[in-house]
Amino acid sequence: MEDPVDERSAKEGGRAKAESGLDPNGLIGSKLKALYRTIEQEPVPDLFIDLLQKLDDAEAHTRVDETLSSKA
Repeated sequence: MEDPVDERSAKEGGRAKAESGLDPNGLIGSKLKALYRTIEQEPVPDLFIDLLQKLDDAEAHTRVDETLSSKA
């Protein structure tokens, strides 16, 4: 089993290598992570929240109907 501290050091070394431009895959990875962090901070659109609420309501309604039909 590898030591987590050693793994972290290796990753940090890879990050420095990526930032210096020596590792193109690492550079792509760090840019993707930065993009993901930016998107993660964006608010959820109201339209999407409304859609999720409608889905929750429909699922709850279906569960109630199934419960009532199984008791009959």
